[in-house]
Amino acid sequence: MGDVVPAPWGAHFLTTYEVCDQVLRSKTWAALDDDWRARQQAGSRWQAPASRELGHVLQGLNPPEHTRHRRSVGNIFDRNTLTRLRGPVTDIVNRLLDNLTDHMRDGEADFSALVSEELTIAVMGHWLGMPNEDHATVRSFSHAHLYAQELLPSPSQMAAADAGAVGMRDYFTGLVRDRRAHLGDDVLSGWIRTWDELEPDRERADEAVYFLAMFIVGAALETTSMLLNNLVVLLDQHPRQRNWLREHPEEVPRAVEEILRYDPPVHVTTRVAGEDTVLAGVPFRADELVHVLIASANRDPASVSDPDVFDIRRSGRSLSHLAFGGGVHYCIGAGLARLQAQVLLDALLRRFPSLRVSSPPQWEPRVAFRRLAALHVVDR
Repeated sequence: MGDVVPAPWGAHFLTTYEVCDQVLRSKTWAALDDDWRARQQAGSRWQAPASRELGHVLQGLNPPEHTRHRRSVGNIFDRNTLTRLRGPVTDIVNRLLDNLTDHMRDGEADFSALVSEELTIAVMGHWLGMPNEDHATVRSFSHAHLYAQELLPSPSQMAAADAGAVGMRDYFTGLVRDRRAHLGDDVLSGWIRTWDELEPDRERADEAVYFLAMFIVGAALETTSMLLNNLVVLLDQHPRQRNWLREHPEEVPRAVEEILRYDPPVHVTTRVAGEDTVLAGVPFRADELVHVLIASANRDPASVSDPDVFDIRRSGRSLSHLAFGGGVHYCIGAGLARLQAQVLLDALLRRFPSLRVSSPPQWEPRVAFRRLAALHVVDR
């Protein structure tokens, strides 16, 4: 297999770390913004409402519009913010693990439903000021909307994505409207004030805040929950490393990085050529697509020694990965995702030394954004 491999539908797969990293950082290769989607064939998946919504969020914007929106939120998860969030994250983790304990008294329990998905929405809800009673609804909308980012979504998946997109828009536009009426010292109120200064048209300002809130919450729910599930699955498959990590809890951050490298939450992301160009010796015309295989890049033997070996003691170059992307579209919530994974893993090692996966994980039919439908565990 080469660096650039043709796909049956006219796009190309990128398989190596060097080429994937180059495309993610290059100004020549762009995100699939709304202008690009609008040029596609009428009736195609790119013209669907769920897809068009994604052309307006941070990951679907290109400079200079991306720069404007990205700067409007600043470094939202800087070191000080993460330090302040560690306490609430720890409290939420302990509460969810207490609940997990209760459910495992009668046998196995679904770790994904009880912990991973609950933790991510609870943390985002705390940070953004979303009422607890809304969490399940937002999570359901987000799961459905994400089908629009699949490699080859089916008609039924796109129909679900369209419905999810409508739900997300209705919810977050309502949240922004209500917050505008009761401005405070919270994150969302701060964004509203910022966009009132950037955009004189209040309707457009509120829409910008909507897209920011919808994207950051949705992206966090779909990626962080998978990272949390993966840490349980991989350490269950490697009990010696789990036992070693229990004796060396200071290495939890490094273990999280290896989990991200070995099985990233997002396996594929797509870019479009902004102009005629050549990549790894292959010519591309403007508007042609490439699929960046993040999972493949993370296991490139030219970049990582023994790439198919899960090893939480890796260091240096062997721990490099593209799980959070690269360039201007590098994941805005990477620090928060790492924090949640580290706090949860540390608590699991202390509280559940005998936690085991009790049946094969149940995967949803996804390629790009991986998701477990269920992860049953026991404590014995």
